[in-house]
Amino acid sequence: MPPRKEPPRAWQRMLSGRRLDLLDPSPLDVEIEDIAHGLARVARWNGQTRGPHIFSVAQHSVLVEHIAGHLDTNISAKTRAMVLLHDAPEYVIGDIISPFKTVIGETYKDVEARLMAAIHLRFALPAKPASLVHKVTKAADRAAAFIEATHLAGFTFEEADKFFGRPDMSLRDIEHWLAPISSQQAEEIFLTRFRVLEAEFADEA
Repeated sequence: MPPRKEPPRAWQRMLSGRRLDLLDPSPLDVEIEDIAHGLARVARWNGQTRGPHIFSVAQHSVLVEHIAGHLDTNISAKTRAMVLLHDAPEYVIGDIISPFKTVIGETYKDVEARLMAAIHLRFALPAKPASLVHKVTKAADRAAAFIEATHLAGFTFEEADKFFGRPDMSLRDIEHWLAPISSQQAEEIFLTRFRVLEAEFADEA
């Protein structure tokens, strides 16, 4: 008989020592330090942005959470934490641009959904967030995309308006959120913000 073939490896080893299985991710293998480290090294817009550093998904996540709090001042710390983590699966699967997600189809969405559920459960967040969370996250994410596109990625205001919609908020005093920073700084900012929110929603419980 021919030797039995081992199944293809579907897990990634993290710097924490955890081994996360993409097909069957366990909340026990999720660590916020791994998420922050990975997201700080993943480039938004496939790296096609201005500045001496990439504009990382970690920075984008902090920006989106900030915008969400601006759009709805009444959202809870738990909701804000879920907004901050809205792209967390990308610490494993990277930031795939929307056109390529369309090409890949449902397979990507299935993997992303399983990872997101495991991440949420790890931090005592609902595996399937309420519709309010999706609504505020989508609005803030699209606003961030418009801002990043026009300030960093070379889009005209007309192009960005066509693809993302112009956000219903003042764009003044937003520049300091957009300055590309080192991966170490981005990692620290993301981690600090998550820990603040985690302490807040623990107190809400």
